Amino acid sequence: MADGSAIEWTDATWNPVTGCTKITTGCDNCYAERFAERWRGIPGHPFENGFDLVLRPERLDQPLRWKRSRMIFVNSMSDLFHKGVPKSFVDAVFETMEAADWHIFQVLTKRSSRMRDYLKSRYEQRTPPQHIWLGVSVEDAKGAARIEHLRAAPASVRFLSVEPLIGPVGEVDLSDIHWVIAGGESGPGARILNIEWARQIRDECERQNVSFFFKQWGGIRPKSGGRDLDGREWNDFPSMKAASG
Repeated sequence: MADGSAIEWTDATWNPVTGCTKITTGCDNCYAERFAERWRGIPGHPFENGFDLVLRPERLDQPLRWKRSRMIFVNSMSDLFHKGVPKSFVDAVFETMEAADWHIFQVLTKRSSRMRDYLKSRYEQRTPPQHIWLGVSVEDAKGAARIEHLRAAPASVRFLSVEPLIGPVGEVDLSDIHWVIAGGESGPGARILNIEWARQIRDECERQNVSFFFKQWGGIRPKSGGRDLDGREWNDFPSMKAASG
């Protein structure tokens, strides 16, 4: 768990699972894989297994020890809904999040159908907690199909991470979506973010009254291109009143 994060839309990260596998073109230049693989084979290092999927039960209670409230990005170095993560372990993560209700947890996945099915089962008889935000990654028009899975999932706050944005998403229905983060790719081989793709997403958010956060243009380093879009920074977060309504 890292108290403090370079990710502009969160305060901290919590990784009860690390490692993942690539399933879309958006994964091609994965920053988490690039970081983890630097340490493969170094005995005693948290990433001595590189980016192989590893469950870390010793980390499950970490958020309960933090008494000051934070926004916490869950599994910045993995995907909680990876098929290799047993349902019992997903249950344990959710039990911690539900208990630590003074934090806001931000759960992001590319495995949107598994997330939808899990949430339908977990919250079949009760209201999803407002402090657990659920999101899906969308890198282009093909990835936008995950939005339907998210919309069908029981959640009080739903969000999209349109990053890395590697192609136009097109006109998209944002009904029941509360927040959209957009940004370009960073690191070696970073693909260029076309300004018109970013503008289209921003304009759809404004038209449909959805909070919009522009994270970065990307480049060789995350800060290379800055954060301004058409002369300003876009730093909106979801309205809890709108989400609960």
